[in-house]
Amino acid sequence: MGLKVIVVGAGIGGLTSAAALRRAGCDVQIFEKSAFIGQIGAALSIASNGARVLSRLGFSYSRASACTISTWETLSGQTMEVLRSVDLSSSEKMFGEPARTVHRVDLHNELLRIATNPDIEGGSPVKLHLSSEVVAATSDGTITLRDGSIYSADVVIGADGLRSAIRDVVLSDKIPPQSGHAGLAAFRFLVDSEELNMEPSLKPLLVKHQGRAVAIMDTTRTEEHHIMWYPCRGGTVQNFVGIHPSKTQQTWDGEGGDRLATLRIPTSFVNCLTEGFENYRLADHVKCWPLFIPDPYPTWVRGRVVLIGDAAHPMLPFGGQGSNMAIEDAGALGVLFNGIETSQVEDRLALFEKIRYNRASRVQLLSRARVGEEMTVEAQVRRYAESPDIWHCAVVPTNHQERTMHDYSYNVLEECEKVLKASL
Repeated sequence: MGLKVIVVGAGIGGLTSAAALRRAGCDVQIFEKSAFIGQIGAALSIASNGARVLSRLGFSYSRASACTISTWETLSGQTMEVLRSVDLSSSEKMFGEPARTVHRVDLHNELLRIATNPDIEGGSPVKLHLSSEVVAATSDGTITLRDGSIYSADVVIGADGLRSAIRDVVLSDKIPPQSGHAGLAAFRFLVDSEELNMEPSLKPLLVKHQGRAVAIMDTTRTEEHHIMWYPCRGGTVQNFVGIHPSKTQQTWDGEGGDRLATLRIPTSFVNCLTEGFENYRLADHVKCWPLFIPDPYPTWVRGRVVLIGDAAHPMLPFGGQGSNMAIEDAGALGVLFNGIETSQVEDRLALFEKIRYNRASRVQLLSRARVGEEMTVEAQVRRYAESPDIWHCAVVPTNHQERTMHDYSYNVLEECEKVLKASL
């Protein structure tokens, strides 16, 4: 049996890491605090930089009912006229993978399959421990569960999200940067495409913008007001995510009717989804949450413990790269931990941080800027610019096109293989 690995958290980063490390010959266990009962969630985008890793792992986009996105459009919330359009149909030719969207639950289920299914070739199935909350860990690879159980491994991967317990271990003697409230909140809801087709005012929008990712902007306001809209589940469901100014730091999760009425989407948010959403019945469930702006943490590694995903580099939703960065982290671990001994773990974790830190920190800072406003964070991003020999990272994005190239063209698998070869 290979290297013993504990993954804390069975979200996107945790499951992708487990699948990658399984293929690398590791003996992997995941500890997840939830029971996986009644999973909910919205959709997200899988860009080519994340898709490269998933494809290497044997991920099935058809099983996950992923949608291919042909165009990114920005519309006026007042007139619904197209303000900006970016053709994504050439994404596969340029980057090797098309732009896709997928429901989080469908993505999660397919990752669970490739991590735990015994019939899949490539390593032993990952062992998943549900209802197993990790409350403490040590830098030498030991974790403690809430029930007092103790487990040890050669390496512990903290994939336990924004409220990471493992982060406390890594940053125990460091001063983490403050995460200030962004003055913004997000809400999201899902609507069946069939329901939209039944609304006379919304059906033309659905038909016209089918297979596209659409940003609907309120151009009359200087502060942030927009809705992102794109399909998932093979086009049978439409995903909506809104961003708006808010001073509250409370999360709200529940029935759609009253909350949508409070948000007043048709009138006081953007004047785009008119009569159809006045009925509010179209959305059964709405989640609202505050947005925080974290600076890059000083390190992700301590001893034989490493942070990935939101535990390492939490992001705002602008740019849609949060999940893709977690997937990149997982792909890097799969390459760097392939066939190694326990004595090599700390050196490989140092190499992991060397490869991933600047890249993820740039994308993290870019996530503060809406597409088209990259100049607003240029000075901050430049602090994490790579050396000129890495062409796709040397340029600090200052516009949408440069940002797309920076994010989508990066191949974390090739980068890790190159750096690993040079280090041997």
